Amino acid sequence: MTAFEGLVERYQDRVYNLVFRLSGRHEDAQDITQDVFLRALEHIADFRRQAQVYTWLFRIAVNLAISKRRRGQRVRFISLDAQVGGDGRDDGEPTSIEPPDSREESPPEVLERDERGRQVAQAVSELDEEFRSVLVLKDIEGFDYAQISEILDVPLGTVKSRLHRARNELKVKLRPIVPM
Repeated sequence: MTAFEGLVERYQDRVYNLVFRLSGRHEDAQDITQDVFLRALEHIADFRRQAQVYTWLFRIAVNLAISKRRRGQRVRFISLDAQVGGDGRDDGEPTSIEPPDSREESPPEVLERDERGRQVAQAVSELDEEFRSVLVLKDIEGFDYAQISEILDVPLGTVKSRLHRARNELKVKLRPIVPM
């Protein structure tokens, strides 16, 4: 196994998950993930040793996902727990990943939960790219501020202010459905 094959094997799932959360479509995420590693292979000589490999790859991934969206290709942000049908295609319907409890949800409760999930996904998708990217990297991927700063190539203070604004905008958008 070459060093690059090891790099792909180690990071492909994390890169795919990030891109899927930014794009919302399995097909787009697969294409962009391949492009990330192709771009990394083409530009491996440009890799700055002061950066960590995964932050370099994630920067490429975020940039490619944003570029695809700007080109007007179909890229959308959907629920992080979208249900995949038996045919392997994403049907866009959110599903719960909650621990089972002793009582079954009633059909109206299920419908209400699913509708809330759709509304949250819609609100997140309406955020500007710069805010959505920071929100996904911090609150979903779990990167710290310094790593996000490196991935997005913006100052630390910018990361913090964008995250603050993203959360505030999301709070306003979700006010009608989430009691504050």
